[in-house]
Amino acid sequence: MRPMDAIQRALSTVSRKRGPVHVLPGSQGGDVTVDVRRLEADLRRAVRGEVRFDDGTRALYASDASNYRQVPIGVVIPRTLEDVIQTVRVYRDHGAPLLSRGGGTSLCGQTCNVAVVIDWMKYLHRVLEVDPGTRTARVQPGAVLDDLREQAERYHLTFGPDPATHSHCTLGGMIGNNSCGSHAQMSGPVAHNVLELDVLTYDGLRLKVGPTSEEEL
Repeated sequence: MRPMDAIQRALSTVSRKRGPVHVLPGSQGGDVTVDVRRLEADLRRAVRGEVRFDDGTRALYASDASNYRQVPIGVVIPRTLEDVIQTVRVYRDHGAPLLSRGGGTSLCGQTCNVAVVIDWMKYLHRVLEVDPGTRTARVQPGAVLDDLREQAERYHLTFGPDPATHSHCTLGGMIGNNSCGSHAQMSGPVAHNVLELDVLTYDGLRLKVGPTSEEEL
């Protein structure tokens, strides 16, 4: 079967289920019911960015660089961090699963699932700062690795981990996958090169994590 045939078949199956509700297997056993129409409407009211639940968009986000195909419930493309906070709040209110997506270069289906996808790459893709004094950079999750390396090169610096998809993969995705690349023997994987993260959990808790002294704890 051709890849597009598989997507179209999966899409038609999910579309038949879509209607007013979407039934998903629960993690604790039993099913979770998501009212797709209400979820979409609440997202449109809460988010300034793009909310896409049309079949064409869902087909586009059904695959990544792997052989896996999972048609999502819908897609949110946030413009701001406040959009992200509101998106997660709406997901939580509906009990809907969510999935972050960067460049879609994952080889094991990490960015494919029957969930509402957050696409960070279109708007939240900036390299906010490169500080040559401390040899650190601040980036948004959708920033592409090569954009960071290009700016760091001005100071004769680089970001060590370099997967083969460096021209397309995002820093958020690299953190999620703990990416390595051919120079990881020199620099270590991404986990060895991250100092601080701004984290938002599913239950709405937002916190910064990084090196923490006993006094701070």
